[in-house]
Amino acid sequence: MVAARAGVSTATVSLVINGKTAGRVSADTIEAVQRAIAELGYVVDGIGSSLARGGSNIVILVAPDVANPFYADVIAGVRGALGDDYQLLLSVTDAGKTPEPGDIRKLFSLRPAGLLVDAPGTDFLAHLAPVSPMVLLDAPGIDSTAPSVNFDVAHGARELADHLAGLGHRRVAYLDAVTGTGTFRLRRDAFLARAVERGLKTVADAGAKVDIAASAAAFADAWPRWAPAGVTAVVCATDTHAYGVFAQARRAGLRIPDDVAVAGFDDLPYSATSTPGLTSVRLPAAALGRAAGSQLRRLMEGMPVEESRVLLPSRLMVRGSTDPSHPGRA
Repeated sequence: MVAARAGVSTATVSLVINGKTAGRVSADTIEAVQRAIAELGYVVDGIGSSLARGGSNIVILVAPDVANPFYADVIAGVRGALGDDYQLLLSVTDAGKTPEPGDIRKLFSLRPAGLLVDAPGTDFLAHLAPVSPMVLLDAPGIDSTAPSVNFDVAHGARELADHLAGLGHRRVAYLDAVTGTGTFRLRRDAFLARAVERGLKTVADAGAKVDIAASAAAFADAWPRWAPAGVTAVVCATDTHAYGVFAQARRAGLRIPDDVAVAGFDDLPYSATSTPGLTSVRLPAAALGRAAGSQLRRLMEGMPVEESRVLLPSRLMVRGSTDPSHPGRA
């Protein structure tokens, strides 16, 4: 139909659509084909083209929760690594659930060139035979033949426990994430283990999804039992949880860090500019996306990855929410 409208052959239309006109198609003919495409609303059948070429340029990122601002930086990192040669599609699992094999199998019908899976369940690979190159992100503890990129979360968690112990705290609460992914278990377990080593008494009986309002409600429910027990610091599984604690603490008339110190994980951009600034374990989300995207690109282009297990460093960023001497305390 496009060829008939433009008065050219279907081969010429194919050259225009695929950007192979140099030295083959005149500018007037290109304009005529493009005008016909616009008038007819023609869209290339991507899957059909993939079959003809023997492959696609679609990369799918499967993530458990894009409401968490952390994922915006992950996506930006992936996008930068893939460049313009690949089209990135995002597949989001149900809120609070980790990616499962069934979620991935449904995506194979799109014939993706590659898959990126963020925070999969622990038995994820046992029930999946991938038909495309795949890289795992933020999947600690998963034994996989697929390349993976993870954070050295334990290092930053231990730094945070040392920091609070050094400030004289003796009882610390941990506000967990209810999403049962490996990264959240690792954060919690590494922090609590180090806290015990440093003589801190800990309580970890509260959790919430990665949402400010839900976290505020969880803190409101827990504080009446934490305060009488002598809790003077609250460590949160993510910065987003910590923002909820900030909001509820202010509503309750609590001063941060004088009445309760607050810390988180991720080091989102807002954490450096909040009042007070939020002490947080920096987990470089953009670097996670870039490293995973680079690994996958090599696999898709038939090259071996330079390192199948990449471990990105974490470090503690100390700010006014825990350190009374830090500028910006409130």
